[in-house]
Formats: sequence, structure tokens, C-alpha cells
Amino acid sequence: MWSDDEEQGTEPVEATWEEHSQFYRSFSRFMSVSEHDRREMVRVFFIEQDVPVLESSDIDFIPTNMLSGFFLHTHKAEVKMPSGEVDKPVIDDNHDGTVSIRYEPKEEGIHELAVKYNGEHVQGSPFKFHVDSISSGYVTAYGPGLVHGVTGEPAQFIISTKGAGAGGLQMAVEGPSKADITYHDNKDGTVSVSYLPTAPGEYKISVRFGDKHIKGSPYFAKITGEGRKRNQISVGSCSEVTLPGVISDNDLRSLNASIQAPSGLEEPCFLKRMPTGNIGISFTPREIGEHTVSVKRLGKHIANSPFKVNVCEREVGDAKKVIVTGNALKEGKTHQDNVFSIDTRNAGYGGLSLSIEGPSKAEIQCTDKDDGTLNIAYKPTEPGYYIVNLKFADHHVTGSPFTVKVSGEGTNRQREKIQRQREAVPITEVGSQCKLTFKMPGITSFDLSATVTSPGGVSEDAEIQEIEDGLYAVHFIPKELGVHTVSVKYKQIHIPGSPFQFTVGPLKDTGAHLVKAGGPGLEHGEQGVPAEFNVWTREAGGGTLAISVEGPSKAEIEFKDRKDGSCDVSYVVSEPGDYRIGLKFNDRHIPDSPFKVYISPAMGEAHKLEVAQFPTGCVQADKPAQFMVRKNGAKGELDAKVVAPSNNEDDCFIQLIDQDQYSVRFYPRENGIHAIHVKFNGVHIPGSPYRIKVGKDDVDPAAVHASGKGLGDVKTGEKTDLIIDTCNAGAGTLAVTVDGPAKVAMDCTEVEEGYKVRYTPLLPGHYYMTIKYNQMHIVGSPFKINCTGESLAEAGGQETSSVIVETVAKVSKGGNRTGVILPIFKSDASKIQSKGMGLKKAYMGKQNQFTINAGDAGNNILFVGIYGPKGPCDEVFIKHTGRNQYTVNYLVRERGDYILLVKWGDDHIPGSPFKVEV
Repeated sequence: MWSDDEEQGTEPVEATWEEHSQFYRSFSRFMSVSEHDRREMVRVFFIEQDVPVLESSDIDFIPTNMLSGFFLHTHKAEVKMPSGEVDKPVIDDNHDGTVSIRYEPKEEGIHELAVKYNGEHVQGSPFKFHVDSISSGYVTAYGPGLVHGVTGEPAQFIISTKGAGAGGLQMAVEGPSKADITYHDNKDGTVSVSYLPTAPGEYKISVRFGDKHIKGSPYFAKITGEGRKRNQISVGSCSEVTLPGVISDNDLRSLNASIQAPSGLEEPCFLKRMPTGNIGISFTPREIGEHTVSVKRLGKHIANSPFKVNVCEREVGDAKKVIVTGNALKEGKTHQDNVFSIDTRNAGYGGLSLSIEGPSKAEIQCTDKDDGTLNIAYKPTEPGYYIVNLKFADHHVTGSPFTVKVSGEGTNRQREKIQRQREAVPITEVGSQCKLTFKMPGITSFDLSATVTSPGGVSEDAEIQEIEDGLYAVHFIPKELGVHTVSVKYKQIHIPGSPFQFTVGPLKDTGAHLVKAGGPGLEHGEQGVPAEFNVWTREAGGGTLAISVEGPSKAEIEFKDRKDGSCDVSYVVSEPGDYRIGLKFNDRHIPDSPFKVYISPAMGEAHKLEVAQFPTGCVQADKPAQFMVRKNGAKGELDAKVVAPSNNEDDCFIQLIDQDQYSVRFYPRENGIHAIHVKFNGVHIPGSPYRIKVGKDDVDPAAVHASGKGLGDVKTGEKTDLIIDTCNAGAGTLAVTVDGPAKVAMDCTEVEEGYKVRYTPLLPGHYYMTIKYNQMHIVGSPFKINCTGESLAEAGGQETSSVIVETVAKVSKGGNRTGVILPIFKSDASKIQSKGMGLKKAYMGKQNQFTINAGDAGNNILFVGIYGPKGPCDEVFIKHTGRNQYTVNYLVRERGDYILLVKWGDDHIPGSPFKVEV
């Protein structure tokens, strides 16, 4: 491979995932032929995109969307000319595993180059290319920037005007972001053009000569956000209006409010307690004039609602009036705070949103000064171009997005990446044997349990088998089509990734948002020791899974496909420190990726320590609990902390009991799953972090369900809602986050069955709604939402909106049902068999027995009642012996005739009611 740099004798740059690099590969795929005649040879460009790694290949690192220039490796090629005639190009063997193809065009227009290897077309063949006649005066353009690029990296191409005569050259780039364009006249009849895209998407590049498009113009280039790191903060600045009347705090939870602008745009707004004790609304004014505020309780207006609010000109948020100062928006330095100032005093009311995207995730700090201005500091760790999006009231401020050149030393982080093709799993049928596998080494299967809940709400225990050491499979047979919920628990706590979505029948949706990953290797690790985790791609369909490990040292990554839509991954690194594990599916990050993992130094003496008297079951909040740690002769310092479900950290109290034993005391203040980190000389001891359940409430994300129009197709400018049903899920923390082309106005209010979330999107595109309960995804989360309609705000980078609610325990009170909702049972009582003397005759003071076989009767609840001359009998015992087999014992103390009722759900079994003589 000869790149331009190498022709000039410079050293080639080592390829990484974040650089625009060139490299050679000995087979071809996705090719386009240059329209420029270079050294009398047709130059072929190769776009590396979703390329599977061959087992026989020496190359185990494949970047995506890279452009490589090379000559075709083939044994046969032919060119179909515009006239329809076929011509033969010249094929030269380079004797290095490649061949060169040379072709001298004889006609103008579109040609087709067919390239065959062993008689078969190579991928993408035949390739189309356009031939111009230089003497005709045509201007031509060629180069990678007309095909693809990366955000924040200059995209370059060349325009040739040789022999074109006099005329003005005009160029424009249109796309998701503005792109700064620079020109350089090469003084040889060519012009080098560079443009800097700041957001991913498709860009339209128009090149005109003498007011006419040149041939091939407009060009369309795909710009990706590959390898970019992003950070974002939002600062609230809202208009507040006090409403008349007094409303209690309990009423406030059940109220929701929306504001309608004069143009008809309606969006949710927040209700808040004002210093006066009254209720106020908080909103972002977008228009001048009279706004209508509706405050409703369970869909009905409260007293005096709707309210009228008048918005004057100085209150409307105007991004053009925001003043931004500071050299840090032009250039910056790594590993130091780069500061700039924002003045919104004369810009009205509006939310300020700031995002910084570049080669590293820059830490952002915001200081609100007393004079009404803000100071923003960002600290990048890698040099390169950064894109700063700064919005006020959903519109870019003047100059945004800013392109910042950051210089300085990087962190010398190393990245290793593998890429594997994932095949779609065959459709699962009703009645077939279903399997979900996961790897959890170092545990006992005795502590594992699994349940499967069908779309109709029927929950059943599932069987767990150990396939091999540390590899387990959940087996179940579905009885209906649709999305099933598979909950897998270890010691009554969901394993990472659980609850799982498992679709029976055709998949309703596919994509990266449906990939799940979990395991200790995504949480912590030890240098030199394999760190393992699971990846489940079954629900996402077929595609390319890319796994990258970036940190202080290079990783050795191993991948094992379990051929059932799941796989296990392990990696080993040689240096301790902070690592990032990136998981992408079809070039898009999966939920929660990239994962931040701390790899601790080698365990050393920490392996000697052991924990004793660790609390079993669950402990209570606001009460201290403790356990013991034995050092077993190890020398060093012990430290411990407890991490609550809200991510709040608290130190544990460590007391030396004797020379070799410590007491570790912790004080949980929340309900939910806590993690207790125990370290020795800064290294986790075996088994750390330990997980423990705090509180009596069994908070179960598998019991939370979301439904409503807000999860389907929505329109810009229209408020839409969804219901999150938390009945029987316990009290926990509900967090709803929406990622999309623009921030959404969103609120959350309490309703009978759970919580109603309402939001208004302002830009069309795809939004992803993440719903977590106690930091665990509910089934189906994140949900992909398609939004159509007109753009009501300025486009920029991806933006995030979120709302967090501390929930209360709820039971269903809808319709005629009260309390817990019973599952929808599917059963047939007529198929139940019963036998035993206790169905006909009984003896006083003795245990009388009969058996029930409901193995073929489906699922339901067995009810047994016995009524005698003087009322119910003394006692009835029902024991489930497995597989819907039951043994029933009862005791009577009076003579006479008794009536024995046996029901399977609401239906009597055959023979019931029975007459029993005592």
C-alpha cells in the first residue's frame, strides 16, 4: 500500500480506532473507483465497514469506516462502456500477492468495472465510475472526503480544474452541523479542499463551476462519530409563576401541568413549592404572548385551571443574546482546566445545555457566579479536535458549535479491539425448548433460581442446569407468543443483565439497544488475571459485535460464541488502572457502554483474607450490621466502604478485635441492593464487592412494565405520555432518561397504577428512552422511539433529558380488581385426576389423605375446603410435591357427613364436591 505520506518518505502513523488511517488488506469489499487518472492506473478505494475477521487472517484489528487505497487482487476484469460494448483492462501481476489493473477509457460517461476472482464477482462488483474528457473542460473532484469521514476530523478531497478554462469555482457543504471549509491552491490546476464536520450524519457536498454542478455533484458523504467521547451538563434557568390556592404535598404528587404557547406548541412543565407555600410552575418561555397553563389531577382540571400567563419579550429565551467569552473555545490544553464565561443576563429565561465531544471524555465543571454569569471549565485528557455545543433555550448560541484544538500530552492509553459477526438466532416457536445461558464461575447452582413470566402475566419457575463448570442454562417451554421476562437470581439478587427479554416468535425490533452485557469483568478486575463477562445479542438480531478495551496497557481479548445468541468474553491486561470497555453492535454503543472498569494491582497478600459471619438474608435500613474479616497472617491495611443503590458511598467502621481479626460495621440508610467493597492494601479481597439486600420490600425491576403511546411513533411539538406500572414491584428509585437529537421537556407524576411520564420532542429522529428501577433496566429498556414532524429547535449533538422519582409501594386498584393483580391462568380442571381414601371416608382424630394430579391441567391454584355438620373441619394441609402433584391431609373431630370441595382455580375438579362419611 502506498499512501501519500509514504511516497514522500515519512514514517506511517500507527493505526488506532480514533485516527483516520490507511492500511493494506489483501481482499476487496465495498469499493468505489476514483474518477481521477493517477499515474495511468485506476486507483481503487476500499471502505472498511462491518468487515468480518477471517480465521485465517493475520490481522485481528479492523477499524470501521476507514479508507484504504490499493490495487485489485483478481484474475479477471472487464469494463462495460456507456455504449454497451465490453473492453478488457490490462492486468499486471505485482508478484507480491496483488495485481494492478490499468484501463485507458475510450468513451465518456458511466462505466462498469466487473472484477472476478475464481470466476465469482468480488464483493461490490461491478463497480461504477464516471469518465470525463479533459479536453471537454470538465472539472472533476476526487478524494475520501466525498465518501466518508469522522466527526471532529478534517475531511479532505481535491478538485481538478486542468484545461477547464475560465470560470468561478463554488463549493458548499450541507449536513447535520455547520462545517468550516478551507481551500488551498496547489498551483498545478488542482485545489485541495478540507471541511470539518462536527456532528455525525449524511453531508451533501456541492461543487459548482461556472454556476453549474460538475459531474457527480452533489456528492453524499457519510460522517460517523466513531471513537468520539462525549460529556454534557445542563443548567436550569426557568420562568416561575405562582398559582393561586393552597395545595398539600400529597396532592402535589398527583398533579401534572402543561403549558400551551400561542402557536399551539404544548409541552409538560414542572410544579414546585414556592417560598410562600403556594404552588408555582416552572417552564421555558419560547414565544411572546398569552400562554395557557393546565393543571390536572387524574386527567381533570383543578380549581381555577386553566390559568393564563402572559410572557413579554424580555422573558423569552434568546440564544443570540447570550455572550460567550474566553480563548478556551478556540484552543485548550490537556490535563488542565480550560475556562470560558457565559453571560445569560440579557437573554431571558431558558435552559443552558453544554456538550463537549472529542478524543477523550472531558471533565466539565460549572461555577455559578453572583453577578449572573457562569464560568465553565473543561479538562480533556487527549489532544485533538473537540466539538463544543452550547445551547440556550434549545437554540445554539452565536458561534456554536465551536471547534477547539486541544494540544498537550495524552495519557498514552492503548486500545485493543476485536470484531465478530453475530448471526440471527432462528425464530423460537411455542412449545419448543428455550434456553438462555450465562457464565458465573465460582458459585454453587444451589443459590441460583429462575422464573419466566409470559406476556399474559403467568409466572413459572424455570429449571437451571450447569452445562459445564461455571456455565449455566435456564430451560423453559413457552406457551404463548410475545416477549417473555426471564429473571435469574443468585442469592435472591438479580444477576448482572437480569431481568432478560426473551421473544417467542418473530422479533418486533432489532438493534444495539437490545443487546445486554453483564459480569464481573465489566465492574472490576485484577492485573494479569482474566476478567470475564457475558454478552447477549439474541434480541438484537444479526450484526457485527465490536469489543474494545482501552487503558494503560494493551489487552488480550478472548471471545467464545455459545451459538444461542449469547457469548462470553474475557480479557487480560498487564497494568493496573482505569480501563474503558466499549461494546458496539452495528457501530452503535449498547446500553451503558462504554463501561468504566478499575483494574487493581495483583492481589498479593489480599488473597489470604476471608470474611466470616456475613449477614444472611436481608438487613434493615437505618440499623447497623456487621461482619468479620480474618487476615490469616497477611500484612497491610484494611479498608471498606458501602455503596447504596443511589450510588451514595459511605465508609464502614473497622475495628481490630484481636491481632488477626477485624470487625467491619456498616450503616445502610436506603432500601435496595448495596455493594460492600472490602480492600486490603488497595486491592479487593476474594469475593469483594459483596452484595446484600437492605429492607423488607422486595424491589423487583422484573415486575415493572411500561406502556402507552409515548413508546411508539410520536410527533414533534405534541406532548405524549406513557405509564410505568410499578404495582407489586416494591418501593425504589425510578429513573427515566431520554437520549435524542434534542432535549425534551419531561415530567413524571404519580397515578394509581404507578407513574405517568410525559414529554415533548422538538426535533425529528430516533430517541432512546431508558427506564431503570433501582439502577436496573426494566424489560424492553432502552425503548427506541421514532419521532416525525417539523424541526422546532436547532439541531446539534445528541442530548439527554432525565427525571428521577423515589417511588412508593403500590398495588393495583383499577377496574373491579383491588389489591394484587392475579396472572391470567390457562388451565383445564377437567384433566385433573384425584385418588385416595380421604375422598370417600374419613376417621375422627386421624390424618386423612388423598392426592391430586394436575400435571396435564395447566397452571392454576388448588383450593381445598371441607365443611361438616358443625362447620369447617379443624385443619387442612396441602403439600405440593412437584410438577403439579399435591398431597392433601385433613383432620376432623366430629361424626357425620362432610362436603369436600376441590377446585382448580374457579372450576371444580371431576367429582367435586365429594361427599365424605366420618
